Amino acid sequence: MRAIWKGAVSFGLVNVPVRLYAATGTKDVSFHQVHAADGGRIRYQRTCSVDGEPVAYGDIAKGYETEDGDLVVLSDADLAQLPLSTGREIEVVEFVPEAQVDPLLYDKAYYLEPERSAAKPYALLREALVATERVAVVKVALRQRETLAVLRVRGDVICLQTVLWPDEVREPDFEVGSGAELKPAELKMASSLVESLAADFDPSQYADGYREAVMALVEEKVASGEVRRAAEAASEDGADGDGEVVDLMAALRRSVERAKARRGEAAPAEQEVPDEPVPSRSTSRKRGAPTKPAAKRSPKTPKSA
Repeated sequence: MRAIWKGAVSFGLVNVPVRLYAATGTKDVSFHQVHAADGGRIRYQRTCSVDGEPVAYGDIAKGYETEDGDLVVLSDADLAQLPLSTGREIEVVEFVPEAQVDPLLYDKAYYLEPERSAAKPYALLREALVATERVAVVKVALRQRETLAVLRVRGDVICLQTVLWPDEVREPDFEVGSGAELKPAELKMASSLVESLAADFDPSQYADGYREAVMALVEEKVASGEVRRAAEAASEDGADGDGEVVDLMAALRRSVERAKARRGEAAPAEQEVPDEPVPSRSTSRKRGAPTKPAAKRSPKTPKSA
């Protein structure tokens, strides 16, 4: 697993340096768009709708359209000036009962790994959350955007689960028949059906049947020799519709130079929380199933499920 963020959890006067890892990863079957006639890959190019010319990635800015139809252009330099009080800190705002957090608010999940010097305060926070049966409501800046999240415990690991802002949750605007009259016999029969299918939730007994069917179909075609080589591309570096070759390295170099010019100087390096070679032992007790590592990508030649 590769850490995607480094910072510290701050609650009260306690500061816990941590690393952030993505806890989940989708396993959808991915396809390429190809030309049905010869299997050639379909390529896209960024072009300007005004002059029709190709636009380098470094020349692309963000545009916000107002209600009056006016366009406000925001550059990376503009966005870099916005204040982010939680830039390298996971700031604990309060501790609340987990049952009070609507599951509809949950978004992405991450694992928090403590730095070697922070094993004890990490365990302290984890055990306090378990003992009080609460989660920590926090604010954190991820990918240059402030996000609301909660810290909760899974096994021996503290998870950071981002949640949606209240105004991002839509309210249903349809009738659900709340005034329907239910007969006692109907309710009893429905409750009996629920009890007949009652069980403890075990996600390992479920599988993505569609994905397995797609991969079985792919294997069947491979086994029958129903494969072909894609036609040779016009250029490894890519070409536009007129055959003009795009120099990728030159475009990247110009993008970096323009980005530095906008800022007036080179972007500062990310602040790293240094490791301290202080050995520590985990005194935590085992609770529940062990945390599984993130799944690896499937190899190019799939194996049947």
